[in-house]
Amino acid sequence: MSAPTTHHRVIVGLSGGVDSAVTAHRLLEAGHHVDGLFMFNWQEDEDAYCTAADDFQDARRVAETLGIVLHRADFSADYRQRVFDYFLDEYAAGRTPNPDVLCNREIKFGVFVDYAKRLGADKVATGHYARLDAQHRLCKGADGNKDQSYFLHAVEPAAFEDVLFPLGELTKDQVRDLAWARGLPNHARKDSTGICFIGERPFAEFLGGFLPARPGPIETDDGQRVGTHQGLMYYTLGQRQGLGLGGVRGYDEAPWYVVKKRLESNTLIVGQDHQHSLLMSRALDSEAMHWLARPDATTFDCAVKTRYRQADQAATVRCRDDGTVHIVFQRAQRAVTPGQYVVLYHGDLCLGGAVIAATTPVSDAAEPSAVSVADENH
Repeated sequence: MSAPTTHHRVIVGLSGGVDSAVTAHRLLEAGHHVDGLFMFNWQEDEDAYCTAADDFQDARRVAETLGIVLHRADFSADYRQRVFDYFLDEYAAGRTPNPDVLCNREIKFGVFVDYAKRLGADKVATGHYARLDAQHRLCKGADGNKDQSYFLHAVEPAAFEDVLFPLGELTKDQVRDLAWARGLPNHARKDSTGICFIGERPFAEFLGGFLPARPGPIETDDGQRVGTHQGLMYYTLGQRQGLGLGGVRGYDEAPWYVVKKRLESNTLIVGQDHQHSLLMSRALDSEAMHWLARPDATTFDCAVKTRYRQADQAATVRCRDDGTVHIVFQRAQRAVTPGQYVVLYHGDLCLGGAVIAATTPVSDAAEPSAVSVADENH
């Protein structure tokens, strides 16, 4: 990270993890005045899975090691209203949401930025693996395995004008090496997973505490009942584990996969083909697009991702007058899930994204034999 021509007062979102710690370190090395800001975004009395208190102590130790001031703020009410309520509404509607996208837009690049500016920040910084070009447009991080632009596509473009991503050119291994060399106390800390700010916990138990479960039948696509599900909200397309289906009389000893949810009858449809026709989509329709860099043409080719860490998939995009898009994949895609996000790219540049509203299965294709199956990771 080269030395800046102008030194800024930068407030770093210091989470207790190694990424944000190295972010603060790099900014100090570049000559900026740096403070840390720790966000409390989820608080629940006697919650055995909530790690906020431990995370804060890790952030405090990092701040002490670096010699910077650490502020803290409670955004839990904002998180509940702006992110978690939507999360619950989507599950109640039978869809599978991605709260991390909203968390970035509403919290990390929303109320956090506003709070940092009230503290006198010229710039804010986070430990995201992403980059901004000279026009402050969002681009992929250099580390293809860690690139987080997918989760940032819904942020308002103007917010990126005052943002720094010091890890954008680095790999995760380089970040850990820098943390170790600087003597940061969390250099070996494991990466966090789970729901944004809620963390790792038994998901069915957690979700069941907020939404009533509605058990119902598990059926094959030809209507044969093979079991009972615990509630459609607990399952996602393509899921193999946790179906509770062992040997089913009359069927092969092969794995079962979730291939469809029938909300009107509260039925979970399963099949034994990893690439079942109900799982494969040749196209999707989105909700309203959020553009970061909109092409001039109304129909254009680009790369898309329908989930994080998926390899870029070639597609043709057609923009509609109502702000939605219709996307046709060059190769059929597996387990494209309504409620998740489709994100568009031109090279490393993130064009924007939208919630997936509906999909077109390959079985509806005029020439299904002409649709090849994409190699993807689900």
